Amino acid sequence: MFTTDFNRCCRLPLTASALALALAACGGGGGGDDATQLPASGVQNAPASETGNTSSSSGTTVSNPASAPVATAPTPAPTSPAATPGPFGQDAGKYALAFADEFESGLAGNTWNDAAWYEKSNATRNYTVEDGALKIWPQKDASGKFFNRTIDTDGKYYQTYGYFEIEAKLPVGKGTWPAFWLFNHIGDRRPEIDIMEAYAGGTAPWGKMIDGQPHPTMYAATVWRTAGKEEAFKKIATPDLSAGFHKYALKWEPNKMTFYFDGKEVYSAPVAMSDPMYIMLDLWYGSASGQPDNTTPQGKANSYVVNYVRAWKFK
Repeated sequence: MFTTDFNRCCRLPLTASALALALAACGGGGGGDDATQLPASGVQNAPASETGNTSSSSGTTVSNPASAPVATAPTPAPTSPAATPGPFGQDAGKYALAFADEFESGLAGNTWNDAAWYEKSNATRNYTVEDGALKIWPQKDASGKFFNRTIDTDGKYYQTYGYFEIEAKLPVGKGTWPAFWLFNHIGDRRPEIDIMEAYAGGTAPWGKMIDGQPHPTMYAATVWRTAGKEEAFKKIATPDLSAGFHKYALKWEPNKMTFYFDGKEVYSAPVAMSDPMYIMLDLWYGSASGQPDNTTPQGKANSYVVNYVRAWKFK
């Protein structure tokens, strides 16, 4: 297994040839220097329940048989959500809700895994669902080391095309590397769409020191055809992403990918990808954020807090 402390383009196990390509292609925190600056007015301190864009359905999924990958576990049986909010800032009439978890009643085992497919779940519990949110926090395990936590729908839910959105608040601290992405492992291929990955511990403008701790003030959106083959990359400069909740989203069309921050378009790339992908939320360490140390705040108070995850298909 290749180390997950390398760049996010190379976060998953690679063959020797893929590793060589990845090392040649990647720089710390992504592949380019192009950045979009967003105003501080984008900060949202209200949780999802106060934004007018919520659903009472918890763990609701609607499978998409047409996009199911080969040789994977079946997706959960379709259910009808109690409410069908549209994507924030989009025309709701153009979308049909396909997947939603509002995190109202625990982490649904038939929807989520708590470890990536190539590793075992760490016995040290550093995540929970409470107060209507998923929380993942930095923590050392029994060995005294920080460890990665991945929450994903691998083998349980996949989708090709549509609109994907979370509302989240990010943690602070050296080494922290939260992300929201789509991924699949298909033979030797690793198609990947990073909707949001942030590096609080990175050199400015990735992070900014506030009260003695590095806070995330930029995130990146990246598209990988497979490991080591970057198709698109954008840095998005933001207010302090640990100070309030923000919406991170992707509109994935057959020949175009458009990324949104709080409902506003921040990047668009003419990339065509058609593989079904599953949803991933994680808190890892390394890359442009550096390695965590004794200054990195541990515990629930410094969580990657996700109020909801939603995915829509195009009508």
